[in-house]
Amino acid sequence: MSQSFDAITAQLKRRHRRSANLKRMSMGALILAATFLVVFIGDMLAKGLPAFQQAQIQVEVTYSEQAREIPPAAVGDDVRSLVSRGYLRLIPSRMEDDPDLLGTQRMEWVIADSAVDQYLKGHDSKLSAKQRRIVDRLAEQGRAELRFNTTFFTTGDSRMPEMAGIAAAAMGTVMTLIVTMAVCFPIGVMTAVYLEEFAPDNHLTQIIEININNLAAVPSILFGLLGLAIYINFFGVPRSSPLVGGLTLALMTLPVIIIATRTALRSVPDGIRQAAFGVGCSRWQVVRDHVLPLSLPGILTGSIIGMAQAMGETAPLIIVGMVAFIPDVSASFANAATVMPAQVFTWAGDPSPAFVEKTAGGILVLLAVLITLNATAVLLRKKFERRW
Repeated sequence: MSQSFDAITAQLKRRHRRSANLKRMSMGALILAATFLVVFIGDMLAKGLPAFQQAQIQVEVTYSEQAREIPPAAVGDDVRSLVSRGYLRLIPSRMEDDPDLLGTQRMEWVIADSAVDQYLKGHDSKLSAKQRRIVDRLAEQGRAELRFNTTFFTTGDSRMPEMAGIAAAAMGTVMTLIVTMAVCFPIGVMTAVYLEEFAPDNHLTQIIEININNLAAVPSILFGLLGLAIYINFFGVPRSSPLVGGLTLALMTLPVIIIATRTALRSVPDGIRQAAFGVGCSRWQVVRDHVLPLSLPGILTGSIIGMAQAMGETAPLIIVGMVAFIPDVSASFANAATVMPAQVFTWAGDPSPAFVEKTAGGILVLLAVLITLNATAVLLRKKFERRW
């Protein structure tokens, strides 16, 4: 009897020891994952926050006929190399928009060259010793400083890093997602309603369900190849446009919305359906007036998550050409455009330190939007969730 008791005690001790080891390993994995997340976010913040500041210098700008023909002549020789070429190119158009500027001289804050920007931020720059002395003198006089980079949020892409922004990419992303949701949301919801509420349980519907689940796990680049083959080569949809990008992402997002909608429909108790049938409702009336309204929060949550996933995709959009150089905001769904992930991908390929900042800054903006969308999905689920 004592031997049996001792054996049971030893077995319990081994179980408790294994349980403690498993708990320690789980905590270690959690700490390791949290460490990676903190390091990633910290690195992005360290590299990306400087992108939200841009060096500006105060110089005397002369609006003359000579400046209309030769824009660099609008500023003095000593500071000409310190002023952004992109800003100087805008001087003729500014005089066309405001003829009163012609023949005037003004002290203005202008966007500085990226080398000046890097120097004021304490990074290595290509400024010569003479240029550095000029910048130091301007900084001592309060005429050179770092200011909030509004250009980053109001302009499109540019070959000059100090003039590059995400406005065109952001608008392209919005237009692409509008097309995506306009196509995949109604089709996905109607498909899920049919499969869950109307379709008979036979081999055909089982095959369709298996294929839908498999499509949700297909690599996204394959959807890009499918979009290239069908929409561009067969139907002739304009390449690099939000239309073809949205249609391609709709193919990828459709299985996600179907699965999320079916899960939301299954969460509605059968008692709701039986009660509606009991008062004489048809099957369509049961679905339209009772099941769909009760499952709508879950459907919206799944759709928002699917949209956030589509927003972060790059590979399928690269295949359909949405990595074009887009300096201006697209005015049509059929015009060439780019999206934020593709814009970040383009900047990441430039070795310039200023574009490294732009890349990290674009990632921070993209992360902020994605976190906002996912948080919205969670809040909607918490607010409208019903426990049966």
